[in-house]
Amino acid sequence: MPHGASAQEAGTVTSDAETQSIVVTGFRASLESAVNKKKGAEQIVESVSAEDIGKLPDASIAESIARLPGLTSQRVNGRSNAISIRGFAPDFSTTLLNGREQTSTGDNRAVEYDQYPSEVINAVNVYKTPMASLVGQGLSGTVDMRTIRPLDAGKRIVTVGARGVYADLGKLNKGSDDKGYRINGMYVDQFANDTLGVALGASYNSEPYQVQEFNAWGYADTADGNKVIGGSKSYNTSSKLKRLGLNGTLQWRPSPDFTSTLDAFYSNFKDNQIKRGIELPLYWSSATLDPGYTVEDGLISAGSFSNVKGVLRNDVFQRHAKLYSFGWNNTWKGDNGWTAMADASYSKTDRNELTIESYSGTGRAGTGATDTIGFTSAAKGTTFTHDIDYGDWSQILLTSPQGWGGTQIGTDGTAIYGGQDGYYNNRKIKDELWQFRSEVTKELESSFFSSIQAGMNYTNHSKTLTPEEYFLGLAANTDGTVSLAVPEQYRLGTTNLKYLGLGNVISYNPLALIRDGIYNLVPNPTGDVVSKGYAIREKLMTAYLQANIRSQIGASELTGNIGVQAIWTDQNSTGGSAAPNIDPATGQQVVNANGSPAYIYAVRRSSTDYLDVLPSLNLSLRMPSDFVVRFAAAREIIRPRLDDMRASLEYGYTFTNGVAQVTGSSGNPDLRPWRANALDLTFEKYFAAKGYIAAQFFFKDLKSYVYNQDVVIDSATLALPDPGAGYTISPTAVINIPVNGQGGKLYGVEVAGTIPFDAFTSALEGFGVTGSVAYTQSKIHPTPGEPASALPGYSKWVANGTAFFEKWGFNARASVRYRSTFIGEVSGFAANRVRRRAQPETIVDAQIGYDFQPGSSLEGLSLYIQGQNLTNAPFVTTNPGDNRQIIDYQRYGARYLAGFTYKF
Repeated sequence: MPHGASAQEAGTVTSDAETQSIVVTGFRASLESAVNKKKGAEQIVESVSAEDIGKLPDASIAESIARLPGLTSQRVNGRSNAISIRGFAPDFSTTLLNGREQTSTGDNRAVEYDQYPSEVINAVNVYKTPMASLVGQGLSGTVDMRTIRPLDAGKRIVTVGARGVYADLGKLNKGSDDKGYRINGMYVDQFANDTLGVALGASYNSEPYQVQEFNAWGYADTADGNKVIGGSKSYNTSSKLKRLGLNGTLQWRPSPDFTSTLDAFYSNFKDNQIKRGIELPLYWSSATLDPGYTVEDGLISAGSFSNVKGVLRNDVFQRHAKLYSFGWNNTWKGDNGWTAMADASYSKTDRNELTIESYSGTGRAGTGATDTIGFTSAAKGTTFTHDIDYGDWSQILLTSPQGWGGTQIGTDGTAIYGGQDGYYNNRKIKDELWQFRSEVTKELESSFFSSIQAGMNYTNHSKTLTPEEYFLGLAANTDGTVSLAVPEQYRLGTTNLKYLGLGNVISYNPLALIRDGIYNLVPNPTGDVVSKGYAIREKLMTAYLQANIRSQIGASELTGNIGVQAIWTDQNSTGGSAAPNIDPATGQQVVNANGSPAYIYAVRRSSTDYLDVLPSLNLSLRMPSDFVVRFAAAREIIRPRLDDMRASLEYGYTFTNGVAQVTGSSGNPDLRPWRANALDLTFEKYFAAKGYIAAQFFFKDLKSYVYNQDVVIDSATLALPDPGAGYTISPTAVINIPVNGQGGKLYGVEVAGTIPFDAFTSALEGFGVTGSVAYTQSKIHPTPGEPASALPGYSKWVANGTAFFEKWGFNARASVRYRSTFIGEVSGFAANRVRRRAQPETIVDAQIGYDFQPGSSLEGLSLYIQGQNLTNAPFVTTNPGDNRQIIDYQRYGARYLAGFTYKF
């Protein structure tokens, strides 16, 4: 349920002597608003509301939503930015802004909530069951973020707020910050006899995030049958998150029958990271595992490696995105029972994601000193000892210590780089969505159906990815042997990796070395770069019909809806294919004029269309005792991942017994959606308008699922080069692609409640609790042969709770969130997502504040202090089958915030 991170108005009660009206404000009012939204809804819904403008609870929308029953989040770099609903990954839900579909700053459809400042969002509704008139619904649920409607506010509102932030891990990297700030403001007013309304909001933040990251390559099998760490890549990561969010709403209501609303939202998001650390190739390298190591139940927990050639890393990750969203809604309500609505919207995201790897060490591959690395693997990852001083500028040089990447040929055809000195990957993503919708509703004079509504919606969605990838090569390197000391003007001191036991490492900014020509950018000619790019377009036409139910059954009332959606989908994909250009005479790959390997490229296009029919039923039996029983049944879908639909193809040859076997990988433009049949049953008991308890049961039978599989196709359908050297091409090719396969079942129960203690006794006025526990059982196998528990995002147990007190202007609350083990997504090479088994985690937050009371000279001012992740809960992933084999151990530290809001 809602949980505050910014101070709410005091949880006080005011009484009017004449009307005896009672007004509850603050966090308690936010809870009551959410309870009433849930009680009155015709679907199974959870809500977070901002009782006062600019005061949505929690530091981010994702954190607020993650406290709702059956929902949780995954932390990325210490902050929540993706939501899992009922055990499904974020890909299975959709997010709307004012009821409209949005483009994403990620590679897929799932919205990343970092883009949306909590201060400009007035409420968030999470629909766990669909209905026919809900366009853009997800399979696991639909998140609808709402901004304020100024004419509905009915009064002038002016608020400002600010807060400071402190990250207690300190400044882990040179040039990073451990302090930041956030400011926001909102203005709402009405003009022309309340026929014109305006709402303007702005939020800007500049906040640091610090992470200590241990990462293991994996664990190798030794000759004596034990496991040992194969290598490690660990960093101090420092991020600076800057975001400007603007929103505006203009409402015009010239008559009670007609309202025209224009919305605009803009977000300029910059996430700049510097990562400094050491990559240690150990067992999976030329290093030697020394005798005398310690074995504990099959795992080598301590020992040493000699002849280790460490690779120092000064890496950059920059993620910049601009999001634009516009909407225009016109609603007419006649006095004859007819209502008509027309809505047009546009959403666009432009994103650049730059990853730079820069290497240094004691010398180029085959030269330079090697180290003896001692290691101890334990519950918090592996710590090391070393002999070399990795902070010595005279000994640690810009170079390619391991010779990764082989020989690189420069753009002038003469410069030879013996192994890449780093890597440059810039991914450019453009996402654009148009949506047009119309609807008519007719009220009915019926004892069962209250109204009927019909509508049409057209969505045109396109997304493109253009990769730019280069090797870094030292400009001074002309014979493949040069290593270069970092020029003094670029030296930023050293970074201390004491938590790993590796001491100081040299620190510099690789962007400056590229800018000033110390590094050359050498194009990567390999075919897989081309095959990463794609252009996807979807055209969806949705028609729906829904009848709304309202009928008396004895002393109870039955409400709800029954309806059907029909969605016609036309999807198109364009991509590139790449195959090595083979010289038939020699059987060797052709070399370009500049010495780079040659490939044969082609453009691939594919399209398909299909129809989905989605019936839905929502029923709520409302009893006089404030007891509500709900039942829902529906056919649900979520369209495939956009990157899985790419037409891009990469392939090559495997030579065996005179036959060139064609193998490769690609997307699948013919993918169909995930489809499921769903049932929900809930029992809810409300305590007037203050609180509730509920038990929610759900069942989803997935009729289809998308997973990767090797498929056999006719080789003649591919533009294959002659393999040469007397080889014949196999008549079939084996291509690994995403396919639609059988699904599985997922079911569970959620127990939730909001209980203000004054519902039982006035002596406990101001005290209360809110929270939930969810249990989910998965019978879905994401890939044939995998266990059902490998479903991405699935946690068997999810729980959260908040205890609060608000009275006399004082407010205090403490909150805890727990989720059991799950498959999470972490950032891999080139910012692609890698799935790993994450360990259970418990997050503890707390806040205290004071709201100046009516009559005070500071009335309207709220002050607060907050602590997030107070127990410094880490994010931990392990190898399947052995939790001692730590892959990731990331410490985020606690964060402390202090701030104010002021309402004029």
